[in-house]
Amino acid sequence: MTTYVTNTSNKSRLAALLLCIFLGEFGAHRFYVGKIGTGLIYLFTAGFFGIGWIIDLVKIILGTFKDNVGEPLRQW
Repeated sequence: MTTYVTNTSNKSRLAALLLCIFLGEFGAHRFYVGKIGTGLIYLFTAGFFGIGWIIDLVKIILGTFKDNVGEPLRQW
């Protein structure tokens, strides 16, 4: 019998989603998961001109958004 171990981030997907919905244009969800560099870019460009914010929103909903070390966020 084979056992599989998957690593997940200690960051909540629900918290990231709520931050993205309400403060996504300021990059709050990126700061939350530890992506400080892109968080600053989002902060100064209004969510990378709105396009990056929408892409991140979709990625969080689909479960493909990752934290700063490349691990998927914890389930809801």
